[in-house]
This record gives sequence, C-alpha cells and structure tokens, in this order.
Amino acid sequence: MSSSAGLYRKRINKVIDHINNHLDHTLSLEELSAVACFSPFHFHRIFKTVTGETVKNFTNRIRMEKAARLLRFSKNRLTDIASACGFSEATSLSRLFRQHFGITPRDYKNGIAIKNSKIRQDLYPVNAYYCNADQEELEKKYPVEIRTIPEHKIAYIRVVDAFREGVVIDAFRKMTEWSKKKQLFDRETIFGMSLDDPEVTPKSQYRYEVCITLPDDFKIDSDMMLQTTVLPECKYAVTQVSGDLGEVGLAINYMFDIWLVNSGYECEHLHALEIFRDKDQLCNWEHFELDFCIPIKVLGS
Repeated sequence: MSSSAGLYRKRINKVIDHINNHLDHTLSLEELSAVACFSPFHFHRIFKTVTGETVKNFTNRIRMEKAARLLRFSKNRLTDIASACGFSEATSLSRLFRQHFGITPRDYKNGIAIKNSKIRQDLYPVNAYYCNADQEELEKKYPVEIRTIPEHKIAYIRVVDAFREGVVIDAFRKMTEWSKKKQLFDRETIFGMSLDDPEVTPKSQYRYEVCITLPDDFKIDSDMMLQTTVLPECKYAVTQVSGDLGEVGLAINYMFDIWLVNSGYECEHLHALEIFRDKDQLCNWEHFELDFCIPIKVLGS
C-alpha cells in the first residue's frame, strides 16, 4: 500500500470509528468530512473509493446492524432502540429495517430469521457451527466469569472482507512482527474484535480488527498499517475456548444464544473480544486458546 493510500485509509478509518461511536446522533457530511480532514466536496468520493459504499449506505447499514443486535440481545423497547440508532421515530427505523432485511423489527425480535432479504444469500452461515449439545452440557463445557477490563490504549489493524481466506491471519502476522520489533509482544495483550454480526452483515463487508494493548506513554510511529484508539473500561462475560474453529463457533453460539438470554445481563454497545492466551500460536488456526469476552451490563440498567 502506498503512503498516500495508507493516509487516506487512516483518515477514513477515523470516520468509521466516529460513525460507530455516534450512531445515536445525526451525522452530517460536514461533520464527517471534518473528522477526515477532507473538504466536503471531495470527502464523499474518497469515502466511497476506500470503503466501496456511499456514506449514506454505510451509515444506514451500520445502524441496521446495531438495531438487529439490540433487537436480538436486549429487552429495550423499539422506540429506545430507534433512538440509540439515530432515528427520531420508531416508524423510520421499522421502514428502513424492512427495506434492508426483508422483515419487520418486531418479527426479528420474535425470532423470525432473515431469510428473504436480498443480502441473505451473502451472509456467513454462522449456524453451521451449532451442535446439538444440551444446555447443561454446554454450561459445564464453557463456564463463564464476569470480569472488568480497564480502559486501554490500543493499536489495531482493521481488515474488510474478513472471511476471505488468509486476510485475518495475514493481519495477525503483521501485528506479531510489528509488536516484536517494538518489544511489545511479550508484555502486552493481543486480541481480535469482530465489528459486525455475521448473521446480518454480508461477507464482503464483514470487518475484523487485530489489536494489541499499548503502554500509556507509548508513541506510535507513522506506520500507516496501524492506528490507535482507546478501548473504554467495560464489564465482560468471559469463557475459555480450547480447540478448532468449530469449537470457537460453538462457544460463541452458546454465549449469545443460551448464556446471555438467561444471565440477567444484556450486551453493552461495544464489540466482543477474542483474547489470545497463547500468542506464539496466533497464526495457527487449527487450534485456538482463547478467552471469548462479551461486553455486558445489567439488564435494563
């Protein structure tokens, strides 16, 4: 990647972070272009060139995916979900949700799957990893602890089309090489974050971040490969996973579909973490040693 292309992507990634963190606000083109340090006239074209989507389409898609998560994993009313996703009225959310997914928010909240949507054929078949183990067996297999992870400064490499073979492993390989060069590998935590829900996000647009914690006083150089942000303090439900990709998928399904809905907690508006306990095996995807962490808050808090 040229230094110019890297700078463009770095600025657009700042815009994406801003959108993710302010979905409950009206986001004007002028505001977003200022975040990117581009003129409004050029910003829209640059955003589409880098992401493959217009600003409006991208923002609406992210809002719909957030709404789908809240409908599925929270007890919030539709009006509250609409407000959290930047809509002044629930009817506006309902109309766009139906256009995007092919079903109403109420039907989705009641458990009807997204089957008829025009994007459904391009979704990742996450349920392929689900097995017939009963709840008691899964509870024993994946014991859960509640853990508070403090605020951390982090560096990340963001990839898109993350299900494409080799894309995420290559990012982990780059993170490993960089962190060893900076003498961070042995003392810092390396983890991954899925930014999208594979049940509602098309594969080609699915985003993943490879992350590492940083010391507070660490100054990152001008390497365009990495960017920095702050991961806020949050409470997480954590279970350990040891096994292949199917084992990881089974644990994720259990945590979201069984544990969470029976726990007295709901999802916080952050992303789940996959903390790698064996950093020497980061690029060995035949066997994982992970802490899988769901950001949570007390139900209804």
